[in-house]
Amino acid sequence: MGVNNDTFFIIIALFTALAWWKSGKGVALTTLLGLTLIYLMGFWIATMETLALVLVATLTALVISVPLGVWAAKNKLTAKIIRPLLDLMQTMPAFVYLIPAVLFFSIGKVPGAFATIIFAMPPAVRLTTLGIDAVPKDIVEAARSFGATNSQILFKVELPLATKTILAGINQTILLSLSMVVIAGMIAAGGLGEKVLEGINNLDIGLGFESGLSVVILAIILDRITQGFVKKKA
Repeated sequence: MGVNNDTFFIIIALFTALAWWKSGKGVALTTLLGLTLIYLMGFWIATMETLALVLVATLTALVISVPLGVWAAKNKLTAKIIRPLLDLMQTMPAFVYLIPAVLFFSIGKVPGAFATIIFAMPPAVRLTTLGIDAVPKDIVEAARSFGATNSQILFKVELPLATKTILAGINQTILLSLSMVVIAGMIAAGGLGEKVLEGINNLDIGLGFESGLSVVILAIILDRITQGFVKKKA
């Protein structure tokens, strides 16, 4: 599996420290208690599989989305093309993304990651574009008047000023990835999604509630930590 229960205390300690650093003692305590509860309920390995899939899908989505958002902010034609595509991606039912993923990759973690990446991209693209567009034009013109090149303006002026908005997009991408990873349990993507599906199929209320609670705890922890990064930039 690549994940075992023996290292749970190290991972809990790391997440608690990160939560304390970025979001304060309250979130750190919530992280400590939440992850400990997940371990005691017996969903540690499933939770780590879900977390790994979320992180891979989120990083991949951001590698694509942030440059795409910058491009849309810089090019009006690109923005006109991308906007309706983003509308389509955000209004399409989540289950529909599983169909092409299964057709191309069969079932398993790969199609689950593929569907998650596509589903989670729109917020990062939109908020990156919004952040770049919101940079005051007089600041950009001042940088240009001092001889800054377009790349220098982008990396030293626009992106730093748009960081807070972009981080908000990253926060939404992480949460959408988590929600899609759970749905991807239907195509054997593993993790908590399969546990939730197992509880539904077997009408096992206890399994369904505990696995669902684990998803909620993980979502709260990821949300609060990423919000902490946004607030640090405020």
